Amino acid sequence: MKTGQPTLSQLAEVLGAELRLAEGASESLVPTGLNTLQDADDLEVSFLASANYRRFLASTRACAVLLTAEQAESCPVTALVVANPYHAFALATAIYDKTPQYAAGIDPSASVHPSAEVHPSACIGPGVIIEAHAKVAASAVIGPGCVVGEGSEIGARSRLFPNVVVYHGCFIGADCTVHSNTVIGADGFGFAPSQGQWIKIHQLGGVEIADEVEVGACTCIDRGALGNTVIGRGVKIDNMVQIAHNVRIGDYTAMAACSAVAGSAVIGKHCTIAGGAGIVGHVTIADHTHVTARSLVTKSIDEAGSYSSGTPFSDSRSWRRNAVRFGQLDQMARRLSELEKTLAANLGRADESTPQGEQE
Repeated sequence: MKTGQPTLSQLAEVLGAELRLAEGASESLVPTGLNTLQDADDLEVSFLASANYRRFLASTRACAVLLTAEQAESCPVTALVVANPYHAFALATAIYDKTPQYAAGIDPSASVHPSAEVHPSACIGPGVIIEAHAKVAASAVIGPGCVVGEGSEIGARSRLFPNVVVYHGCFIGADCTVHSNTVIGADGFGFAPSQGQWIKIHQLGGVEIADEVEVGACTCIDRGALGNTVIGRGVKIDNMVQIAHNVRIGDYTAMAACSAVAGSAVIGKHCTIAGGAGIVGHVTIADHTHVTARSLVTKSIDEAGSYSSGTPFSDSRSWRRNAVRFGQLDQMARRLSELEKTLAANLGRADESTPQGEQE
């Protein structure tokens, strides 16, 4: 347990919560951590942010629960009443975070080029390589086995977890987090066809990542071919995401795992790109656009909203029948058009053969 962890009353103050003590409970109790409603013990705090989990509230053993005033009426334990339980839970996770913290300094096994600039308060872990003219700012943490390429910069308080590779000529802003095995600044996929061969297009740009960005594990952000690939402020990128060369992602957009963006696409601000979604190259996506899971965006989106593609799952037998019908849609559409024309012609002839008096 971290030293200095808050009591229930202190936790309520930090989170801006109203503390409603259960019978026999003490505001001086020191919780040891966070857990789910169904798994928390009597020294852990939980939260209720989704109606799907309300069924676990009555039997929870948590010492306290973050929930709304309406939900607190049926809470059998101490309630921490807040307007937004999920937001309060997110703030609480920072209090109980167990990520190891490292002291400033350069590990003896690290290799730091004489021309590199490393702030005295930065932490350079075992086996790290800092190449020529690279810069590591104040309180940055470069985890074991990382590489910071020539001329690249890591901003203040940013953290690279073990085995991150930042190629040459890349910039990462302040307060960023990059998780293990991510590669920033690898070459974009650029080749010119010539006489049955592929001629490499050397990627001459870099990667520019603004402040407060988090990048998940095993993600690739390619360098620009000409100019930089740009990731805006506060962007959140999940694990195993592919960002191609010269993509631009607007501030506070979030991208879930296994999504991919092709070269020179521009994604607006405050967008969400769900898991497995794909975005083709050279398209533009408006601010506040939401692309649902497994969708393929094949043209620009000019108006904010939610967009989907693909087919929902079903049992295999039904899916196979429907898949056959997919290939018949064009033929069916043509037949329907011909039937409509025939029906219209027949109705026209019927009207012409009806005497005027009978029509009236």
